[in-house]
Amino acid sequence: MRKNINKEDVKEQESISRSGKVLLKKLAIARKKQEAASAVQRVEYYIGVDLGDRKSYYCILDAEANILVEGNLPTTAAGFDGHFKGLGRSRIALEVGTHSPWTSDLLEQHGHEVYVANPRKMGGKKNRRKNDRLDAELLARQVRSDPSQLYPIRHRGEKTRQGLVLLRARDAMVNARTKLVNGVRGLVKSSGHRLPKCDSCSLHKVSMAVFPKELQVALQPMLDQIGQLTEKIKEYDKEVKRVSLKEYPETDVLRQIKGVGFLVALAYVLTIENPEFFSKSRDTGPYLGLVPKQYDSGKSTPQLRITKTGDRMMRKLLVQSAHYILGPFGEDSDLRRYGEKIAERGGKNGKRRAVVAVARKLSVLLHRLWLTGEVYEPLYNSRSGDGNNLQNVA
Repeated sequence: MRKNINKEDVKEQESISRSGKVLLKKLAIARKKQEAASAVQRVEYYIGVDLGDRKSYYCILDAEANILVEGNLPTTAAGFDGHFKGLGRSRIALEVGTHSPWTSDLLEQHGHEVYVANPRKMGGKKNRRKNDRLDAELLARQVRSDPSQLYPIRHRGEKTRQGLVLLRARDAMVNARTKLVNGVRGLVKSSGHRLPKCDSCSLHKVSMAVFPKELQVALQPMLDQIGQLTEKIKEYDKEVKRVSLKEYPETDVLRQIKGVGFLVALAYVLTIENPEFFSKSRDTGPYLGLVPKQYDSGKSTPQLRITKTGDRMMRKLLVQSAHYILGPFGEDSDLRRYGEKIAERGGKNGKRRAVVAVARKLSVLLHRLWLTGEVYEPLYNSRSGDGNNLQNVA
C-alpha cells in the first residue's frame, strides 16, 4: 500500500512540475509579444485632455509620471493640430462628450493612441477638489497606469454618425411638436374646455370653432407651427425610408417584425453599427439600458428601475414598438404573449414592466435576425413548445 501511495505522490509532483513549466513558457511567450508590441508602438508621452466647449485643458506626463507641461487650448481643429500634430506618439485620454468624436478621430490621424473615457463608470470623483486642470491630470495618470480603468468607449464611424444626425434631427422636431401640442391642450383645458381626441399630426387641422373664442388669436400661431413641424417630420420620414432602402439593406430583415418600421430598423442598425461587437445577442439589453439596476448586498436584493444607459432615442423607439406589439393592433406572437404574461401578474406597474420587458426582448431578437438573416416566425417558440426563449436567443 505504501508503494502505491509513493507512486501516486510522485505522479502528482511530476504533474505539478509540468504545469509549472507550461505556465513559465506561456509567460515567456506573452512577455516577448508584449516587448515586440511596445517596441513597435512605443509611447513617449501620456496626456489627459479635459474637453470644454470653448477651451480644453491638457496635462502631459513622461514615462516616470512627472508633469512636463500643463495648459489649455481652444477646442477647435486648428487648436488641436497646433498642439498635438508634431508631437511624438502619445497615449491620450479624453472624456466622452460633444467634442470627443471629432477630437478622437483627429488625434488618431496624427498617430496617437486615444482612449475615450466613460465618466459614468470611472471612480475617484468624490471627496476631492474638482477643476478642469485636475481632471486633465487625473486622466493622464489613469491612462498611464491602467487604461482599462477609464472604461473606454468606442465612437461610431463618421458615416454612421451622419446617419444618426438625420434621426436625431427628426427626434428634435417631434419633441418640439409634442411640447406645442401639450401646450395648446393645457391652455384650452385651463379655460374650462377640452379639445377632441386626435393625433399630434392632426391637431392643426381641427376647426377653430372648437376653440374658445377668447383663445383663438393666441393659439393660432401655435397651431400654425404644429402644422409646419408636421410637414417637416413627414419629409424626414421620406428621407429615412430612402436611406434605409438605398444605403442599409440589412434593415429589411428587421422590418419583418410587425411594429418595427423604417425608423426603428434604421435607428437600430446605426446605433449598434456592427452586430459582431456583441458576443451574445442578450448583451444588447444592458447596452441599451433596458435591464434593472443591481445593488445587492448580502440578503438584500432590492427591485430597482432600469439603468437607462446607452442611447436614449433608441430605447424610446424600442419602447414605442413594444407598445404597438402589446396594443390592439399587434399581431399574435411570442413577444406579445411574453408581455401579456408579465402584465397578468397585475400590480401597479404591471403594464409598464411588460412594455419594458418586451422592448428588451425585441432588442435581442432584432440583433439575432440581423446576424442570421433568417425569416422571422412570430410564433416560433410557441409552435416548438418552448415559450421561454424567443427565437432561442432572447
